[in-house]
Amino acid sequence: MRQDRIGFLFLTPALIAVVLFYLLPVVMTAVFAFTNMSTSTGIRGGDYMLTEGSLRDLREQGLNEATLSHLADAGYVVDAEGLAALAEAFGAPLAERVEAALGGQSFATGRDLERALRDLRAPEIRMTRDRKRAADLFQRSVLNIRHDTAAALAADLSAAGIPQSEQDPIVEVAYTGWSWTTRNFELLLSLPSTARYAINTLIYVALTLVIFNVGLGLFLAISTFYLPERTAATFRAIWFMPRILPPVLYVLMWKWLMWDNGFLASALAPFGVERINWMMHSEYHAWVAVILINGVVGASFGMIIFASAIKAIPQTMLLASEVDGATRWQQVRFIILPQMRWPILFVTAYQTLSLLASFEYILLSTGGGPGSATEVWAMAAFRTALNNYGGNLQYGMGATFALVLVIIGTALSLLYLRFFNFQALLAKPRIER
Repeated sequence: MRQDRIGFLFLTPALIAVVLFYLLPVVMTAVFAFTNMSTSTGIRGGDYMLTEGSLRDLREQGLNEATLSHLADAGYVVDAEGLAALAEAFGAPLAERVEAALGGQSFATGRDLERALRDLRAPEIRMTRDRKRAADLFQRSVLNIRHDTAAALAADLSAAGIPQSEQDPIVEVAYTGWSWTTRNFELLLSLPSTARYAINTLIYVALTLVIFNVGLGLFLAISTFYLPERTAATFRAIWFMPRILPPVLYVLMWKWLMWDNGFLASALAPFGVERINWMMHSEYHAWVAVILINGVVGASFGMIIFASAIKAIPQTMLLASEVDGATRWQQVRFIILPQMRWPILFVTAYQTLSLLASFEYILLSTGGGPGSATEVWAMAAFRTALNNYGGNLQYGMGATFALVLVIIGTALSLLYLRFFNFQALLAKPRIER
């Protein structure tokens, strides 16, 4: 019992890390996905403000046209209530002068009323700020006015003569904060770009994973296994360098290689080959560049894992096979590959999840272009939530993109465990049973 407690104590930091850096972000992503959080709504709730856009939404909902017209036309009215406030703020003489000149008149905007007050040339409101303060006393419109609470907006609606029965939809539309919704998922299914992002991600993950991360990584590990140790170590160190380079510097080297004024174009120009941007000339060129850039980095990771696993194979098995006359290919096929299931499972699962969530090399190289030809799902989530062109960041919609990736990554991990027979990999050897 005491040993169990000590073991749990040692595991506590790992459990805390799992909760803080995996479970909590996943839960928060799921929560945000069911909201309409954005830059305009904020993340801490919001206030209430009617705008011209709000009136259009209310018209689509079927609100009474008379009410809509009243909300749209209401502006600044020189009435008894405003004159009383003006007399209290600036004195009765000014109020009497304004009543004589402007009493009963309506103005569409505060600027129009300020011009009319300026024409009176009253000394009490000679300054611009004083005229603005005086004009605000006659404001009767609720458009473009921020209210901290729904009750404050309802009070202003009542003061403007809006019936109580029609205030609820107005208050609901005027709310600028976030709310719970499933519209993100409906929008995700209806957007034409969704299918494009999914296809791009499938192409990117499948080709990079199979050809480079697993295929080339395994080939390099087996090839270097049969080289002299010092030569193999030097080769692996050189191949591993792209992984330890900063992504910006690494991609910059590829751009120097592939751009229209880069090494490749300059080397081929003397042979009559047109100078083109080999990275962005077409969708095909962009995909080749994206897969090569990511594949070289992924292959280095697979190479290190596979090379370490091959070294763990008992040398007696390889020596015995050589005595029996086995060729190198037979050693690879019947000894090395059968014992690589666990490393291949690990690299496949890890790199699949990594590729699903990664987009930095694509962002730095092609930017998802040309057009959106190489824009993958993770990049769409990033641009939607954190870096879009319109300026209004859609946190909820971006979280919906991310949640789909979490679900797909979990499903693929379970599928890999099933395909590679995970239980058999963890089973004790028969000799130990």
